[in-house]
Amino acid sequence: MSSETRAVRPPRLDRVLNLVERVGNKLPEPFILFGLLFLAVAVVSTVVAAFGVTVQIPGADAVTRIRGAFSGEGLEFLFTKMAENFIGFPPLETVVTIMLAVGLAERTGLLTAMIRAAFGGAPRWVLPYAVGLVGISSSVMADSSMIIIPPLAALVFKAAGRHPVAGLLGGFAATGAGYSTAPVVTSLDALFAGISNKVAETLPHAGTAVTPVSNYYFNVVSSILLGLLAGVLIDKVIEPRLARTGVPREESEVADQPVLAVALEPAERRGLIWAGVAFLIAFGLVLLLVLWPDSPLRNETGGFLPKSPLLDSVTTLIFFGFAVPAIVYGAIVGAIGRAADVPKLMAAALRDLTGFLVLAFMLGQFIALFNWTNLGAWVAVSGADLLRALGLDGYPAFLGFMVLASTLNLFIISGSSLWTLMAAVFVPMFVLLGFEPGFAQAAFRVGDSATQIMTPLNPYMIIILGYLRRYEPNAGMGTLVARMVPFVVPFWLVWALILTVFYFADLPLGPGMGIHIAP
Repeated sequence: MSSETRAVRPPRLDRVLNLVERVGNKLPEPFILFGLLFLAVAVVSTVVAAFGVTVQIPGADAVTRIRGAFSGEGLEFLFTKMAENFIGFPPLETVVTIMLAVGLAERTGLLTAMIRAAFGGAPRWVLPYAVGLVGISSSVMADSSMIIIPPLAALVFKAAGRHPVAGLLGGFAATGAGYSTAPVVTSLDALFAGISNKVAETLPHAGTAVTPVSNYYFNVVSSILLGLLAGVLIDKVIEPRLARTGVPREESEVADQPVLAVALEPAERRGLIWAGVAFLIAFGLVLLLVLWPDSPLRNETGGFLPKSPLLDSVTTLIFFGFAVPAIVYGAIVGAIGRAADVPKLMAAALRDLTGFLVLAFMLGQFIALFNWTNLGAWVAVSGADLLRALGLDGYPAFLGFMVLASTLNLFIISGSSLWTLMAAVFVPMFVLLGFEPGFAQAAFRVGDSATQIMTPLNPYMIIILGYLRRYEPNAGMGTLVARMVPFVVPFWLVWALILTVFYFADLPLGPGMGIHIAP
């Protein structure tokens, strides 16, 4: 082989990822893929149910039976619940509601003006790390973060003259792969703690009660290190590979896109100032409502954790957080001349979601059937039984537990649903081995998030694929999965290493929460 041939040979990582992309892109279009998966679940559930298979979920009073899709009750479910499965598809209400407001902010020019004002003078090398840290921290916005952060990161990179696709992919990877951690306490912490305690309270020696801050120290360390790791991967792996493979920097259809310039026009500066004032006024009104002692946003005990109307209002708050400043900004710069322009701009934003809406129909049917058949619970409990059969204990048991959580996360995307299933099995198991429930919960966080950015069952993958196709119209699911693989493995390994350090150094995971149950 000549030296010239060796010089142009793609790096090994590129060859591996190109193979992943080619294989992945041979899969059918997502709509057809989920249709085939729907049929597979229907057939498998029917066969398994025919053998009378049941699963005993720890803590449940009765066994749970596998239900077959092609049984009498299964056919009734399929025929009567189709519309409900579509309209009730969980991400649908979040995606559509938020995109009405985000699309309004995009089409009035507010988002691009904010990006140019915030990052116009920032060093280019800072941006990947800023995107990584912001993405890791954004789970405070719950699932909304996976809709908002990636396209904003693309705008940041484009405004700075860097590859916008690197920002898009890096923003999604940091947000999704690091979803279970953040430097601040989120509603997810309270939700996980409630599930952990519900299981542990049935045990004679349950260890320390889990609170929303029981994993706080672990979360702070994890969020900082993973945020920086995301920046390194964006800067040193993703963006160079995009350049090597010739991924376009411009959208394929840019006729109606605003031209980005670093300097702001006087009208844009005025618009940003008044948009900021409008946001502060809206924020102040919500804050007054929240602080009001008899606020309807409080729960029955007068607080906000673990559940409250306030925490259930994240989508509404984000909607107004974007819509109110966008309307004010649009009025100042002339993008909104009359009230009728607002719904027109919102309608234009929804046109970009038509592909997702069609796919959501099939994805909603698949997920609803998968849940109805109880196959997910059967797989989770069977995996736990396998770990017990292998006789693992101590640290190897936690490694096996994290691998199992990562595997199940490919199929059960909801972290709360997966932890509900796994906690029922593993919290008692690890308590009997002398480990705190809060440590089992921390280990679950490692396995819960990293792999969800590479499974087609993640509905937000479809949204990101839509954004990616603005630059690469022929991109398929394999393209997106191949771009996510460089994040998944390092994230999992580094996160597991962080937990390993806490384990062997016997460091507290949070206030009052150690590794081992005190004798």
